[in-house]
This record gives sequence, structure tokens and C-alpha cells, in this order.
Amino acid sequence: MKRPFSVTLTVWLVLIVSSWNALKAWTSLAWQAILVEYAVQMPPMISAAAGVLWFIIGLVLAWSIWRKKIWSAKFLLVAAAVYTVWFWAERLIWQNPRPNTAFAIVVNLACLIFVFFTSKSLSREAYERNTKNPAIE
Repeated sequence: MKRPFSVTLTVWLVLIVSSWNALKAWTSLAWQAILVEYAVQMPPMISAAAGVLWFIIGLVLAWSIWRKKIWSAKFLLVAAAVYTVWFWAERLIWQNPRPNTAFAIVVNLACLIFVFFTSKSLSREAYERNTKNPAIE
């Protein structure tokens, strides 16, 4: 069964954000001594832990979307909302200066709108599929 193009794009978006967080975690651990030496605002261990956490959440989310799990649409919405809160908290608390705020707002809103409409497609796709054994679902 062919997936809608928006669902495929969502999986790619989730995998890109997950890869970004994995790279962020690895960089925080690999360059920890230099980051501490230059006294960055956010401690490297917190950055690494957050990167690993979001990497794992992203992999679970991509897997659930790909496997057409019924709960993937709600998980996508919750993960997007929590990631947005985390992104802005990290940006407003630990980043100084805050360059390109207008660009960050526009991209964030565009991604959230895309995720919202895709989650509707995901829930419709999950409920409309033909199941071989409905008692198991």
C-alpha cells in the first residue's frame, strides 16, 4: 500500500531532526573539554542527554509512522509540541545572542502546520486500512 507523500515527508522530517540530535549529542560528548573550557551556557552533558533523548524519540516516532500504528498521529503531535517547547526554551535560556529569530519562528510555524495536517492524514490512514485480524489491533 502506497503512503501519501505528506506521510513520507513527515518520516524524512522526523529522521532529519533525529539525526541532528544524534549529531548534537555526539558533538557535545566529543568536544566536552573544549565546551567546558570556553564556558558555554548549556552544560555539555545536558546537551548530550537531550540529544540522545530526542534521537530515541525520533526513531520510535519514525518507526511508528512507518508501521502505521494507530497512536502515531497523537505521538507525532505531542512530540512536535514538546520539541518546540524544548527548542524555544533552549534558545531563550541558553543561547546568547539569538540570531535570526524571525526566521526560526517562520520555520517552526511552517513545520508545526505541516505536522498538524500530516497527523490528520496519519490518523485517517491508520483507521481506513484493511486489517487481517481486527482482534489483535
